[in-house]
Amino acid sequence: MDELKILAVDTATEACSAALLVGDKVFSRWEEAPRDHTRKILPMVQAVLEEAGLSLDQLDAIAFGRGPGSFTGVRIGISVAQGLAFGAGVPLIGISTLAAMAQGVHRLEGVDKVLSAIDARMNEVYFGRFDLQEDCMVLVGDEVVSEPLALAGELTASGALAGNWFAVGTGFETYGEALGTLAQTQVSSQQVRFPAALDMLPLARRAWLAGEAVPVEQATPVYLRDKVTWKKLPGRE
Repeated sequence: MDELKILAVDTATEACSAALLVGDKVFSRWEEAPRDHTRKILPMVQAVLEEAGLSLDQLDAIAFGRGPGSFTGVRIGISVAQGLAFGAGVPLIGISTLAAMAQGVHRLEGVDKVLSAIDARMNEVYFGRFDLQEDCMVLVGDEVVSEPLALAGELTASGALAGNWFAVGTGFETYGEALGTLAQTQVSSQQVRFPAALDMLPLARRAWLAGEAVPVEQATPVYLRDKVTWKKLPGRE
């Protein structure tokens, strides 16, 4: 059987990244680059392809950070992925940015229970709970956008957080007072602050083997919050 080849791209948050899986080899680029995604993402893609000695038409699929995250960033990511996939004639795999962050914590810390929270602005967070299944972090329940205090109260009352959970993401940094009691350990922001295409690769491989890749025109973003309301502050997304 030929080696599986999946390219992953992500621009859904302040970070910008590309990574390539070739069999058991991984090539990746990552940079925190707010407002510079459109200039950086394609050179990153070219860099990992050149490092692996591959061209786009040799890929099996392209994965992309489907959100949640910045509305503009999510749109950039899916547009780039669709353009690349259309040119290469390969399908797409949408990967949750919250799941990618949880996967990053598992990669670095070896943990099996992770709470991911991205600051959604307007006193809300994008949030998901993830549990390890066969080396991949899998969503427990639903991804939500919620006011932090309400989210903390609901999760505490439901008893959903039994066990030792690790917390990760800008949501816990920004709303630590409200969310800080949800997890026993908060991962250092220097380790996993934003999602990385590198950590989308195991999730994309699992999705590919499960037959979850879709044609280019069927790829969809996940915003969770479908409106950019009038409350959005200038210069924020």
